[in-house]
Amino acid sequence: MPFVRGVWMRGVSAGIMAVCLTGLAACSSGGPKALDSQDRGFLGFGRGGGADKSAQAPAIGVNGYLWRATLDTLAFMPLASADPYGGVVITDWYVNPEKPDERFKCTVYILDSRLRADGLNVAVFKQVRDASGGWVDSETASQTETDMENAILTRARQLRLSNIKG
Repeated sequence: MPFVRGVWMRGVSAGIMAVCLTGLAACSSGGPKALDSQDRGFLGFGRGGGADKSAQAPAIGVNGYLWRATLDTLAFMPLASADPYGGVVITDWYVNPEKPDERFKCTVYILDSRLRADGLNVAVFKQVRDASGGWVDSETASQTETDMENAILTRARQLRLSNIKG
C-alpha cells in the first residue's frame, strides 16, 4: 500500500508543478525589453508600453489638498502609515513633553476626491499611564477630533488658495 500512495503523491506533485509553471509562463512578457526613462514608473519600475502613457500614469485617489494638509497638520506626530490611494493616514503614538503621562494617536480618513468638509474623518485615541507604568485607554474630548478636522480643512483651503493665486 505505501507504494501506491507514493505513486498518487507523485501524480499530485506533478500536477501542482504543471499548474505553477503554466501560471509562471503566463507572467512572461515575451522577452527582455530595454526601458528608457520615459517608460519608468514609480521608483523606476516599468509601467508597460502602451500607446497612451497618460492613461497609465498613477494618480492619487483622494483630494490632493486634503492629503497634503493632513500630512502638514500631523507633522508633529510620527507617521506609522500613509496610503495616498486609499486616503488613510495613521500616526504612531505621540507623547507631549509637557504631559509625559498621556499619549495620542490619530487616524485620518480622506473619503472624497473633492475638497469638502464631509470628505474627512479624524479619529483620535488617547492613553494615560496607570500606577504600574502601563498604558490604559482613555476617553478623548469629542472637540479634539473636530478641532483636528478643522485644522486640516483650514490648511487645505490655504493650499488651494496659494495654488490658485500662483
